[in-house]
Amino acid sequence: MLLPGWLDVDAQLSLVAACRQWARPPAGMHTVRMPTGGMMSVQMVSLGWHWYPYGYRRTAADGTPVKAFPPELGELARRAVAEAYGEAVGTIAGAAGYEPDIAIVNHYPHGAKMGLHQDRDERTDAPVVSFSLGDTCVFRLGNTETRTRPWTDLELHSGDLLVFGGPSRLAYHGVVRTLPGTADPALGLTGRLNITVRQSGLGPRAGVGAKG
Repeated sequence: MLLPGWLDVDAQLSLVAACRQWARPPAGMHTVRMPTGGMMSVQMVSLGWHWYPYGYRRTAADGTPVKAFPPELGELARRAVAEAYGEAVGTIAGAAGYEPDIAIVNHYPHGAKMGLHQDRDERTDAPVVSFSLGDTCVFRLGNTETRTRPWTDLELHSGDLLVFGGPSRLAYHGVVRTLPGTADPALGLTGRLNITVRQSGLGPRAGVGAKG
């Protein structure tokens, strides 16, 4: 479900300011090395649980405890799910009782992108909530079976809300490119920020891996 312009300018400014705080060390923004040895072109910070390829743990890349998941972000994500699905919320797996406990913030500097992948490191089929801030991106939404066609390319603008749930929960998706200079100057942001909010389904034990 795509809800264009769901976040007004004040909400966007508030989230950008929060991202700047979350990005600070310790347990701050970092670049992820993949098992193949390559480095992701985005930078990221995790809240609640720290994501690594391919699982979650309680310690961040610098070895310090991961930052707590902000309750206000959880409240925003629950409202997003409720408004995205409306009266049908009870028919979407994990939507009616949505209790997110993870956020991953990705910063896309100019030239950054993200290959097609599935969000399958959680142990639940609850929806994934995605907020876009800053530069517009070309977002590729694929199918649930392969990284190949069919897919649809969408432009995601600052303030847009995208919710993955139900049959689309495990759709392959990625960012083909960003469009530099398309952000509202009032945000004071270079590049694109994407905040994805998730329900982990993980227990309290640290260092829990997940299927990838």
